[in-house]
Amino acid sequence: MGIVKKREFFMGCCRSFLLFCFASSFFFLGTHQLQSSQTQVLLQLRKHLEYPRQLEIWNDHTIDFCSISSLSQVHMTCLDNLVTELRVVGDKPATVSDFNGFSIPNQTLSEAFSLDSFVTTLARLNSLKVLSLVSLGIWGQLPDKIHRLSSLQYLDLSSNYLFGSIPPKVSAMVKLQTLKFDDNFLNETMPNWFDSLSNITTLSLRNNQLKGSLPDLSSSSSLHVLDLSGNKLNSKLPSMPKGLIMLLLSNNSFSGEIPKKYCTLSGLQHLDVSHNAIRGTPLAALFSLPNMSYLNLASNLLSGSLPGHLICGSKLDYIDISNNSLTGELPFCLRTESEKRIVKFGGNCLSIGMQHQHELSYCKEVSPKEKQYGGKDVGILVGVILGLVVLTVLLVLSFIIFCRRYYPRGISEQHLLHKSVEDNSAVGLSSEILANARYISQAAKVGIQGLPVCRTFALEELMEATNNFDNSVFLGEGSYGKLYKGRLYNGTLVSIRCLPLSKKYSIRNVKLRLDLLAKLRHPHLVCLLGHCLHGGVRDEYSPNKVYLVSEYVPNGNFRAHLSGNSPGKVLDWSERLAVLISVAKAVQFLHTGIIPGFFCNRLKTNNILLNEHGMAKLSDYGLSILAEETDKSKANDGLSSWQMTSLEDDAYSFGYILLEALVGPSKSDRREAFMQNDMASLNSLDGRKKIVEPIVLATCSQESLSIVISITNKCICPESSRPSFEDILWNLQYAVQVQATADGDRRFDSASHQY
Repeated sequence: MGIVKKREFFMGCCRSFLLFCFASSFFFLGTHQLQSSQTQVLLQLRKHLEYPRQLEIWNDHTIDFCSISSLSQVHMTCLDNLVTELRVVGDKPATVSDFNGFSIPNQTLSEAFSLDSFVTTLARLNSLKVLSLVSLGIWGQLPDKIHRLSSLQYLDLSSNYLFGSIPPKVSAMVKLQTLKFDDNFLNETMPNWFDSLSNITTLSLRNNQLKGSLPDLSSSSSLHVLDLSGNKLNSKLPSMPKGLIMLLLSNNSFSGEIPKKYCTLSGLQHLDVSHNAIRGTPLAALFSLPNMSYLNLASNLLSGSLPGHLICGSKLDYIDISNNSLTGELPFCLRTESEKRIVKFGGNCLSIGMQHQHELSYCKEVSPKEKQYGGKDVGILVGVILGLVVLTVLLVLSFIIFCRRYYPRGISEQHLLHKSVEDNSAVGLSSEILANARYISQAAKVGIQGLPVCRTFALEELMEATNNFDNSVFLGEGSYGKLYKGRLYNGTLVSIRCLPLSKKYSIRNVKLRLDLLAKLRHPHLVCLLGHCLHGGVRDEYSPNKVYLVSEYVPNGNFRAHLSGNSPGKVLDWSERLAVLISVAKAVQFLHTGIIPGFFCNRLKTNNILLNEHGMAKLSDYGLSILAEETDKSKANDGLSSWQMTSLEDDAYSFGYILLEALVGPSKSDRREAFMQNDMASLNSLDGRKKIVEPIVLATCSQESLSIVISITNKCICPESSRPSFEDILWNLQYAVQVQATADGDRRFDSASHQY
């Protein structure tokens, strides 16, 4: 009996142990195994990065990525099934000396790489706290949406090909503690919002091309390390936070003297301001700071003598004051034989026979120059005064002549120009900005190199190109005039639009408007090649019409590729998304890429053209500043009052382009009736089967389709507030990624079944 009880006890213990192991396995799996959605994001990131060899460890989709041992070039940490840390070091360091914002073969990622899409994918790792992507050939302008990585505490994108400016919305990433963009090609002014990053401890932007002034950072109380060496900053040295430990500002163009407040930075250990244009006598208190271990003041314009009683801090073991204009004796604590520390002081005029020293006259060369200038002060002053008098007289005469000729007309023209801007943009802007129109964003400059320069055509050229505007080359007529196809003398095919002009515009006024249109250059805008004014001879007379010459886009419009009844090839879901994203990028540029922005572009599928490669280009944009549409053309649309207001809203118009891509032209043309009767049906699977285009249903995932339906509803629903084009673009790119994931799963399942 005792044996039986022992056996039962033993069996009970075994069962308990097995149950414990079984439960524990679920616990560990639940804790460490990566969610499938996170795995898909990582695979999508690998695709964006064009399958670097460092990420070949992700080739086996069956293993849990969190369980892969960390390597020197790839490290990932997971918590609660989510990626919290991702570090990848590639083999594409930034080795070129100059970079203009475009892909470089064998150096950067290919032309197909989109930093905007890459960041959109990254943002889906919403638990990411540490991100380090170094030497991966990433290129382009860092988009504002980087702020969507709101949980980041550590961000390092060093040794890539980042170009342009640091996005202002980085200031919203308040959890950031470390920000490193070393060895890139950032070339705008230094941002003045770094003090809003209240938790930042390390800010490193070494070896870029940042220019302008360095803002006051004294309020950045958490900042310990600041490295801005190797840029083009040219201001005086600003105040620094009291908790600073390392300050590296070498190889810039800083001027002025070292602020006396630097002597109160008791925690400072490392100060390097070498290779600048700093003047004055070195501050003796810097040498005695209690924690200072490295002090480099070399290759500046420092002058004067160091005090003989100079005290060096006990931790100071490296000092470089070489290549300045210092004179006098070398203080005792800087003599290498006095203590075991490295001291470099050559290239000065010190009274010491050690290291290379110049003659005293060498360090006084500045004085003769100053005397030379001082000796001529009186002559220069007289010359300046006389020059100012002559210039004032000339300006007064010019103003009188200008007012007599242009004053009555000039005011009204600038008023019309200003009013047109107010009608076509979110905010009123001065006529001076419109006349100059030079405030183009850095992002707008990327992708437009190689486009032909806009020029003036002679009417004879256009008549020859169209065989005197023969009916055989007539393409159609719309609210913006007649459209013809032509061939220039060099064989280039063009489209030529004849646009009637309002009589209230003089030639000078029209030219201002045409110059503004000519600045609208984007890969997804039909390129304006030039214009021809007809009917005005002098500034006093108004032209009757303008001919706008644009590139010819041969593959028809978007509308012709949306339905099974269309003459062209019918686009599947992924192809439609690609077109929609291209157009959204073009409209976003029209809104934000130039000041003043263009907000009334009469977006419709007929105005979206496809070239021979299937790339979408938006036409007829911005023409509202040249022509006024008649009330009759609007009345024929049969729109209610709120829709008339929305007609001027690009987001609303784009919403109907989205709808047409979903249900086809015939259904979307019903607009108001569709909104009342059918729009709600898109929210159910059965409803979609009835009204969505069959080819869309056959080639889309329901999740991807739902994303587009949601943003469509936000664009066209009268009760909702319209999204910005940044939001529209983000949703469309997300829909593409969801679709790509679904397509990948489908191919994987198909291959598994075959196996």
